[in-house]
Amino acid sequence: MIIGAFVFFALFIGTLVAVCMREDISLVSSDYYNQELAYQDQIKKINNTAGLAIKPSIKIIDGKLIIEFDKTSEIESGDVLLFCPSNSKMDRRFKLEAARASSRKLDLSGLATGMYRVKLSWRLNGSDYYQEEVINI
Repeated sequence: MIIGAFVFFALFIGTLVAVCMREDISLVSSDYYNQELAYQDQIKKINNTAGLAIKPSIKIIDGKLIIEFDKTSEIESGDVLLFCPSNSKMDRRFKLEAARASSRKLDLSGLATGMYRVKLSWRLNGSDYYQEEVINI
C-alpha cells in the first residue's frame, strides 16, 4: 500500500513536471527592458493626451477600425498597434501618415476575433501623444 502511494506520487510529480515544461512562457514583449527604460517618455505622452480638450475616439464599424481625431487637428504622423495579449502572432501595426482628414479607417480583415488593446501614438504640433483602449473584434 505504501509503495503504491509512493509510485503514484512519483508519477504525479513526473506528469506535473512534463506539463509545466511544455507550457509557453513567452514574454509579452521581447524588448520589455528597453520599453521600461523609455517609460518616462510614455508618461509624458499620456499626460499630453490628458490635456487635450477632445481625445481621439476609437470604434469598429463594418470590419474597419475607425479613429476620429479632433476636426481641427492635422496629425503629422502616428502609429497604431493592435496588441493581442493572448497571441503575439496576431498583433498588427499600422502607420498613420500626415493628412487633413480627421478620421482614419484601418482594415481589420484577416484578423482573428478576440480582445485587442489599441495602442495609438501620434504627433501633433510638435508634441507626442499616446492613448490605449481595449476593443473586441
